[in-house]
This record gives sequence, structure tokens and C-alpha cells, in this order.
Amino acid sequence: VKCGGVLSAPYGNFSSPNFPGLYPYDTECMWLIVVTEGSSALLTFDHFDLEYHNSCDYDYLKIYNGFSEDEGNLLGKFCGKSSPPQFTSSWHVMSIIFHSDKHVASQGFSAAYRKDVCGGVLTGLSGVITSPHYPENYPNNAECRWIIRAVPNSIIKLVFADFQMENNEGCNFDYVAVYDGPTMGDMHLSHYCGNMKPPDIVSSTHELLVMFKSDFNIGGRGFKAYFFSGKCQEVYTAIKGNFSSPQYPSFYPNNIKCHWTIQLPPGYRIKVFFLDLALEGRNSLTDGCDYDHLAVFDGDTEKASLLGKWCGREMLSPITSTRNKLLLVLHTDRNTANRGFLIAYIGVVPVNVSCTRTDFQIQIPVQSLAQLERNKIYLGTPSCPAQVVGLNFKIHTRFDTCGIESQKRNHTSVIVSILYIDFSAGSQEDIHEYEVQCEPKRKEASVNLISSSDPYRLTQYAENLVEPHGQHTEAVEAYENKSQDSSDIVFISICILAGILMVIAVVGLVLL
Repeated sequence: VKCGGVLSAPYGNFSSPNFPGLYPYDTECMWLIVVTEGSSALLTFDHFDLEYHNSCDYDYLKIYNGFSEDEGNLLGKFCGKSSPPQFTSSWHVMSIIFHSDKHVASQGFSAAYRKDVCGGVLTGLSGVITSPHYPENYPNNAECRWIIRAVPNSIIKLVFADFQMENNEGCNFDYVAVYDGPTMGDMHLSHYCGNMKPPDIVSSTHELLVMFKSDFNIGGRGFKAYFFSGKCQEVYTAIKGNFSSPQYPSFYPNNIKCHWTIQLPPGYRIKVFFLDLALEGRNSLTDGCDYDHLAVFDGDTEKASLLGKWCGREMLSPITSTRNKLLLVLHTDRNTANRGFLIAYIGVVPVNVSCTRTDFQIQIPVQSLAQLERNKIYLGTPSCPAQVVGLNFKIHTRFDTCGIESQKRNHTSVIVSILYIDFSAGSQEDIHEYEVQCEPKRKEASVNLISSSDPYRLTQYAENLVEPHGQHTEAVEAYENKSQDSSDIVFISICILAGILMVIAVVGLVLL
């Protein structure tokens, strides 16, 4: 059956073979929509009827934001009678694959596409919106409408990176208007014009309308804005948690930029554990992470200090922020996706420890543990709880109480105990342990988080971690193999020793 092909006109139509008759069995067709570089393609469906299956394994239609060779470009797989939504590509190529098996045929589909340089329906996890011809001056008498559509029960964040338009007091000439929904009948969030960059905008629903309009004279450079939707932009405020790249452990989408912000109470620091990392590898020419990469910033913006930038497959050590805010950014390009990352984090409580030659003094700001009773914070044993003194939880105790013991470390005598902070709720046990240490001769004290410092132990607290299986267990296998290697060495040593003893015994018998 002849079907498929390259569609390069500014607009056109295509359909399944024999439409509106039944499509043939055992057929595969691919259409490649290619529009002008810098433009996008808008795809809409007029009719859709394919054999239904729960996971669309029999007859199906696959739509790709780019070339179909890379599963990271997959926008969706569809079957049955529910028509796919409108799709706007994030660049100038879109691929569509139709597949039918050897049984059960239906009427098929008909679709239309058009080159879409101004406006459209945007359904990706993230993307970029610009005024026409940006960064050159936008044209006069233009009107563009972008509907950003995320998955249900999620929100959309719109961030303007550049903004320069004709200015007037009421923003009635050239302007950008944003609506909290897909139509102009929804709540009008604001009008923007002039040279002042608009503030970040967050929707209350899973749809947002952005409208750009210019009048008959006086233009400007226009605007550039990023949008983040669904699981591509999250803010975490819990003391500990976990998250992963979109669709983990399946391949993440191509051409996205996702933000995850961890924001804890003042005084906290944030410790991050990389449980799994599998991204596109390094650039072979520069040896840099120039393609897909994960970057971590010591603050809540990309202007903060960069703590690290990684790609490929690496076993990374935990990192700790110097502040109570941390930003993780995943950037992917237009090809070569992988399974992504799995991360757990924990807030390091701001504990101030000092000591003399005879006692410890520990202080924690009440605002950092505002939800806890004082008896949930104790040193050594529950019989040594904290007291509330002013704005602090305070423990002041001598070295001969509260489970404190003396140890030798690096040929130096130190006094050591464990500070427990009990976050347990209901039947869920959650106790953080900090080792407090004092060197009495120098009167120098320190504190270190010790519980949950093993990333594999952290997983027991995570509610949404994916069960490791198949190819997604390299990190876990490496951990287990390390233990296995130690066991093998012990076993081989025992065998060698047994052999030597046997030889000695035989020689002794011969001599006798």
C-alpha cells in the first residue's frame, strides 16, 4: 500500500490508506512534516477511528516532535475513537507513524497540518514562546494566541526572559495579555507593554492563554518567554523527599528544560543523593556536558553558584547546599534521550553545638522545628530532652550523662553522642540522627548528619520511588556487587588457608 511521505507545503491534509474506507491490514506508514526553519507545525485531526487496545499495541498512531528515530521525541501514542488533541511542534519537523496489525480494521483517520509561525496549542512539558521575527522587530498589525495545555490537575509557570515593546500607559497599542485558561473569557491575569520584564506568572489550572497584539505603527524587539508545565516544574518544601526526571524510568522527552526547587525554612541546608543518573553522554570533541545535562545551583535561580553539571552515566557523591534553597535544572536537546535521573534529598537541621572541658551545649532555632514538641528532640536517650529557652530548643548537659562516651579518633580523645530529632507521624517512623562531637582540650565542637546518609537507606522513606528492575538497576547492582566482592575475597582466603593446612597435615603424616 502506498502511503506516507514528506509534507513540505505551508499547509495540507493527509489520511490513513483507503480513508474513509477501512484501512488495510499489516500496514505501516510514516509522514514527515517539514516546514520552514524557525517555524512550527500545527497538527489537528478531523476524524479518528482505530482498533482499540488498552495500551494501543495493535493498531496505533504515533506522533513525534521531530524525527521518529528517537523515542524522546514521542508526543503520544493513540488508538480507539478518541481523537488526539492538537499538537504544535517545538521546531520545524514533526513525524507521524500509522501502524495496523493482521486483524481488525477500522475507518482510520484524517488530519490537517499548517505552518504556524504565530500562536498555536503547546502541549509539551516545557517550551519557548517568542513574538514573530524575534529578536528582530515584530511586524505591525499582528495577533498571535498561544494556548499552553498541561496534563490535568497540574499548573503552568510562564517566565519572561526578554521583553521590549511599544509603551503607553494603558498598554492599548502593542501588548501581551495572559489569561488563566484557554479563552479570553477566562480570568484576565494582566496586560504588559514597554521595556519592563513581566513577573513570573503561575496559572491556577492546567491551561493558559498568551495573546500578543501589535497595532499599525511603532514596533520593538518583542519578547521571549519560557513555559514549564506538569512535572517539569516543582517546588518542594518538605524536610525530605524524592523526585525524578519526567517519565522515569522510561526515556525523558527531548527538547525540554525543567526546574525543581527545594525550599526549606531559614537556617537549613539541603543534602542531595543521586540514586540513578543516565543522560546523553559527553561531547566527544569538548568532553563537556554540551547536550543533555543536569545542573544544580546553590540557590533558587540559575544566577546562583553552580554546584555541579553532569551528563552520561555517573555514580555521584551526595552534595550539600550552603543555603536553604536549591535549584535543579534538566536541559535536553532535540535527540538521544535516556532514562534520566532519580534523586532523594534531606534537610540538614541548623544545629549549633559548643562545648567546654566538661559539657555540651546544643541550640536549634524553634522556627526550624516549629511542628515538634521539645521531647521529640533529645541527646542520647529520651530522658535528655531539649528545653525551650527564648527562641531556641536548648540542651545543656555534662559529659557523664545522656549516653555520652569518650572515643579515640586519629589518636585524639573526643567526646561523642547522638542527637535525635523525631519527625515520626502515626505509624511512620522518621528519626534523624546527628553525631555531636567535642574535643575537650581545644573546646572544639562539631555536628554531622549520620542517619539517612546512605542513599539506599533513604529509599525506605520515599513514597514514589520506582521499583528497580532490568536495565534500571546499575546503581543498586554496583552497591550489591561491592558487598559481593568482599564476600568472594573472604571465601577465597579461607580456601587457600584450608589448602595450606591440608598440605602441612599430609607432610606430617609422611614424616611420621
